Amino acid sequence: MSLPLPPGPFAAYLFDCDGTIVDSMPLHYLAWQRALEEWGCEFPEHLFYAWGGRPTADIIVALNEQQGLAMPVAAVVERRESYYQELLPQLAAVPEVLAHIHDAHRRVPFAVVSGSTRASVTASLEVLGLLDRFDVLVCADDYTRSKPDPEAFLLAAEQLGVPPESCLVFEDTDLGIQAATAAGMASVRVPQQRTP
Repeated sequence: MSLPLPPGPFAAYLFDCDGTIVDSMPLHYLAWQRALEEWGCEFPEHLFYAWGGRPTADIIVALNEQQGLAMPVAAVVERRESYYQELLPQLAAVPEVLAHIHDAHRRVPFAVVSGSTRASVTASLEVLGLLDRFDVLVCADDYTRSKPDPEAFLLAAEQLGVPPESCLVFEDTDLGIQAATAAGMASVRVPQQRTP
């Protein structure tokens, strides 16, 4: 299945990472389940996908509030990240997005704009041999307002030296599409890879 793009031309491509470049969402969910079960915390799969694009720490804070828990945010972030790293050998690329990366590489600059940590994004892209394709990485620690706020996409455009209206965003979540639209960027929706 191909992924049709809106009419261009575009001067840069901005990619979300998890669920967009890499088919990592099922692995991330498994890592979340392992990390949270130690605290007796529930994280239903539908909520996990609805919150796609939110930074890990924000999710833990929200789950604490929602369930009256006091999970230590930094410790749970670290534990979840550790479990995810263990699952990395199972990682695969999203074929439709990978085709666009191969096709446009060296023609337009690329950035990753992710709610995940830099360590997680770097590890995922390294496993797939794609890290060197990206000129800029904008990760959770690089901005203060997460998607659907446009801050992260605008920061990536600025670092690439490309006006926002000349960027095309590849995203798999509602929050990401909203952030791209708020940044004045065109976007293409990547179908989520999970089974319904």
